[in-house]
Amino acid sequence: MPLRVLLAEDNALLRQGLVRMLMDHPEVAEVRECASLEEVRAEVTAYGPDVVLTDLKMPPAHRDEGVVIGRELRLSNPGTGVVVLSNYLEAEHALALLADGSTGRGYLLKDRVGDVEQLVAALAAVCRGESVIDPQVVDELMRHQARSATSPIARLTSREREVLALVATGAANAAVAQHLVITQRAVEKHINAIFAKLELPIGVARDRRVSAVLLYLADSGARTLADPGRR
Repeated sequence: MPLRVLLAEDNALLRQGLVRMLMDHPEVAEVRECASLEEVRAEVTAYGPDVVLTDLKMPPAHRDEGVVIGRELRLSNPGTGVVVLSNYLEAEHALALLADGSTGRGYLLKDRVGDVEQLVAALAAVCRGESVIDPQVVDELMRHQARSATSPIARLTSREREVLALVATGAANAAVAQHLVITQRAVEKHINAIFAKLELPIGVARDRRVSAVLLYLADSGARTLADPGRR
């Protein structure tokens, strides 16, 4: 089903460009636009979009309005997907967006908006309840893997960390297998080993997968935030 998108961006030129680009795509039915946190709240109530594509920083404070939207809609409109766009590798905002769960949430760098297929694929994925995390954000976190001896992530082998890093980008098992040139069965074994080593309680596989991703991002993100030279 074609997507109904609410675009939140206070830069008028970028907003207009995104509207034209999205409306030219066959998987997008409609795009409404707004430019502030309050406008997003009003439009979500009046319009009920399938997905909100929002800048990270907008009026009134230009701080983390996109994250605020993502967390508010988790409670008020749980079926609405949210993709946050950011200019920078600000790991703390990605972690905050996913703090209440990664289902139906995405965090992309604005560099991605030039590829309409990739952008629309991300919008469609969060509408399906999946999560999409920019690979560059994950790469940045992986460059800072100085972990303490007590970190549960330190229990993983290098291959298991590779698998978990790909899962953190939103990749399904088949995509992980293709990227690492291994079988899907091998990916499943690695993921089960990750669950066991991270001591995640037995339950719904999807919930355990999300918990593993959050542990990975929180562990790696703590190192990133501690290094002011990487901001």
